Amino acid sequence: MGRLFGTDGVRGIANSELTCEMAMNIGRAAAMVLTDGNHRHPKILIGKDTRLSSDMLESALTAGLCSVGANVVQLGVIPTPAVAFLVGKYKADAGVMLTASHNPCEFNGIKIFSGDGYKLPDALEEQIEAIVLDHAQKPDCPVGGNVGSVSRAENAARDYIDHIKSTVPFSLDGMRIGIDCANGAASRTAERLFTELGAECHMLADRPDGVNVNEKCGSTHMESLMSFVKENRLDAGVAFDGDADRCLAVDDKGQLVDGDFLMAICAADLKSRGKLGKNTAVGTIMTNMGFNRFCDDNGIKFAATKVGDRYVLEEMLLEGYNFGGEQSGHIIFLDFATTGDGEMTAAQLLSIVHRRGAKLSSLATLMTRYPQIIVNVEVSAEGKLRFYTDDKVKDAIEKAKQKLGGSGRVVVRPSGTEPLLRVMIEGEDPEYISVLANSVADTVRDRLA
Repeated sequence: MGRLFGTDGVRGIANSELTCEMAMNIGRAAAMVLTDGNHRHPKILIGKDTRLSSDMLESALTAGLCSVGANVVQLGVIPTPAVAFLVGKYKADAGVMLTASHNPCEFNGIKIFSGDGYKLPDALEEQIEAIVLDHAQKPDCPVGGNVGSVSRAENAARDYIDHIKSTVPFSLDGMRIGIDCANGAASRTAERLFTELGAECHMLADRPDGVNVNEKCGSTHMESLMSFVKENRLDAGVAFDGDADRCLAVDDKGQLVDGDFLMAICAADLKSRGKLGKNTAVGTIMTNMGFNRFCDDNGIKFAATKVGDRYVLEEMLLEGYNFGGEQSGHIIFLDFATTGDGEMTAAQLLSIVHRRGAKLSSLATLMTRYPQIIVNVEVSAEGKLRFYTDDKVKDAIEKAKQKLGGSGRVVVRPSGTEPLLRVMIEGEDPEYISVLANSVADTVRDRLA
């Protein structure tokens, strides 16, 4: 991770760690780096989620961009993947999204997309960091008629909805679905999208008030949707996070269908239609072992990357694959999108269910999930760095691996977005792996907290 950028942009507590001054300086630096002086007035889009702090940071970011001559087009509240799509549609030089994704309302963040709709590579993030933190390059601040302008894209949500609809060749007529918008950006688009696709929509957490984003709702809190789908005998439910770049689902029995199951269902369907690029699905080191077995059983190759949808995407672009994702619900359909898109994932999934005339609970049996325990341990910033060199932590991890042998695996890694180390152990016996995971977590806590 960089000094400002984590695995998914800049993130911190708004007005404390992520200040207006920082947002303004990042805006200036991003315009300098991404346009490289090629345009006198580069066009840069700004979208935001529903957090109260998003308006404040949007103003600061807009000021920074305009101060170096960039013309800002404000998209309003809109999902992150919409920004990535609209950069291309509106022929913009870059796009910026203000969001902290699945984090509570006090957090906010800045995600930046280049003119091709992809998240920035490490090299460009490092250039921005050098300008903001080291003053490596002084911004050229124009005056008079050369400062940037601000406009509003009134049809942004409509254009994004139409794009998602264009990727679904079969309607959802007759389907009854629950939709949890996490009181986030999907509140502006999801009901229209799925109603226009033909579904009967039952909405949850679609009344954002600036502070209730992700609060006991959305893809990180699936309990309400699971109960709602079961009690109302719906065909399925889908849940998004604050910026709607991830999706998890609930089947007709009220059972969770996580990202690994979603990938199995979609990969099998793509393969059956001859549309799975190089017959390969891309996941991460945290992808459940059951997905590996699913791939083996169905003649699909599996490629694993570091955790983070940016690394999944990098592998896809490097090797020419078109499908990949994470257990958390970041699923990338590269034929249609340049980043993970929760609403697109939901639309593709529900289309498969409807087209096959099958129940989601039946399709989910394609994969058998291995028991997996994840223990999150709060650590200091220094602890995150010491993780790579602490001998006692290394020894605890190695002993856990030896005890599991070939019947499971151990993955311990720092979170890219939170002050946590994640201890994940997977195996056949849930009680045994729970003991092992907590033993490793105790050592991490003692040494690195």
